[in-house]
Amino acid sequence: MRNQRDKRNGLPILTIENVSKIIGGLSILDRVSFSILPHTVTSIIGPNGAGKTTALNIISGLMPLSSGRVVFDGRLISGLRPHQVAELEIGRTFQQTQLFKNMTVEENVMVGVQTRTRSGFLAGLIHLPRERREERKIRKWTGDLLQEFSLLEVAAQPAGMVPLWAQKWMEIARAMAGCPRLIMLDEPTSGLNHMEIRDTRDLILRLKSQGVTILLVEHNMDLVMDISDNVIVLNYGQKISEGKPEEIQRNQRVIDAYLG
Repeated sequence: MRNQRDKRNGLPILTIENVSKIIGGLSILDRVSFSILPHTVTSIIGPNGAGKTTALNIISGLMPLSSGRVVFDGRLISGLRPHQVAELEIGRTFQQTQLFKNMTVEENVMVGVQTRTRSGFLAGLIHLPRERREERKIRKWTGDLLQEFSLLEVAAQPAGMVPLWAQKWMEIARAMAGCPRLIMLDEPTSGLNHMEIRDTRDLILRLKSQGVTILLVEHNMDLVMDISDNVIVLNYGQKISEGKPEEIQRNQRVIDAYLG
């Protein structure tokens, strides 16, 4: 189920070039640039209001940029709609989990799987053989994801009733249903306890080992410094530093602005 095509001879899979976002005269992002290499974990850190989630929203097409450009796998994607970005094999989760709370965990994951199927409305209405094959494929694919993300035991429960860790993993599973080459995780450990954070760490590293490129927004600095290949630091919408975790930890400007 994983896409292993990103063998781009060391070229970035994602490039952000001089991206700015202005809302109501307020600069949310100010000429931010960075690149992400395939099969790495890149973390964006910074205080609240630094522009971290705005960057993810711009990449995923949820928010138009004011200037600059976003390039994915050599293709300009700034200006595309969210579903068009998703079709390019970019997935994401949200700081506040976006779930269909009255649907089961299985049904929530199945929504992500169905975006990768081909049978149309007419095929489903008259239940053509192709549609039946697609339905079996969807159920098998969903079952595989539920098992991979340790969600089988809660699969039949309403999504709004399961523990927070399960809601967060369910959202990651739904995003992974589209076989993304790049997945953006917005604070996946927020609100979790120590053991759940450890398990989420292992999950992220497992996704990386399967060939997925990860862009992580996270406030847990122990996690960031442990699993990141590269760290980008934003403050008041500007990039103030970028480098290896050990370099970021020693950067006095970052210490003064965020790490304390």
